[in-house]
Amino acid sequence: MGIDLNAIEAIDMHTHVLSSVAGHRIAPDSVEAASGEVFGHAMAMTVPELAETYRQRRMLCVTFMVDVMGTENPVTNDEVLRLGAEHGDVIIPFASVDPRRPDAVTEARRLLETYDVKGFKFHPTMQNFYPNDERFYPLYQVIQDSGAITIFHTGQTAIGSGQPGGGGLRLKYSNPIHHDDVAADFPDLKIILAHPSTPWQDEALAVAVHKPNVYIDLSGWSPKYFPPQLVQYANTLLKHKVLFGTDFPAFTPEKWLELFDKLPIKPEVRPLILKENAVALFDGKGL
Repeated sequence: MGIDLNAIEAIDMHTHVLSSVAGHRIAPDSVEAASGEVFGHAMAMTVPELAETYRQRRMLCVTFMVDVMGTENPVTNDEVLRLGAEHGDVIIPFASVDPRRPDAVTEARRLLETYDVKGFKFHPTMQNFYPNDERFYPLYQVIQDSGAITIFHTGQTAIGSGQPGGGGLRLKYSNPIHHDDVAADFPDLKIILAHPSTPWQDEALAVAVHKPNVYIDLSGWSPKYFPPQLVQYANTLLKHKVLFGTDFPAFTPEKWLELFDKLPIKPEVRPLILKENAVALFDGKGL
């Protein structure tokens, strides 16, 4: 099942799979479940369920699980990538490898050799690492060589919110300024800074303007809370580098788009953000 770009209305660059078709689900006391409480949505979507959700909406979606060393994830990379390929008319499957794993490079190579991996998702806050730690550069080299895209969580979102100590998660790892080093050292690696990077929006904008290989997705926050400078740059200097994303199932496409329509985004910029920038981003890897 191939993707018909002419038939789709938008490309959501940031969705999560948190349940397995085998029936495994996230624990009720997990940081993901706490995030769902904030948004009022059950964080329990499987790949086929996600595919049907976006098929009905005439949208494509990038999706992934988040690999965290030392925790048991209810869904695996292999399941996401295998089922994502089966629903290739709407799903763009990414992998996730915790860079702290001793076998991170080997596992990334295995996934790339086994599946059509479009990209890799990293979550510095959950995975407790600084993106510019050179110990992880061999992993980035493998990804750059493959032509795959990277998505890095940045800033503060609802993950861990409401839990004691924020679920033990530390925001310091997700300052987007750390990606300036990565973008400089891997100029052919496409890097997406996920989310409005609260409280470091200016750092994210600076890196994205300065480094041609850095992009920003708008997931994880209601558009009504977007900082004014993010809207200004999306309309101007970064109009070809800002991407639609929801963080679904935490945030639904309908609600996100309803609020996005109220922002002073130029009419000619809206289709760039919702679809055309993502199509251009994937050009080298193919959809």
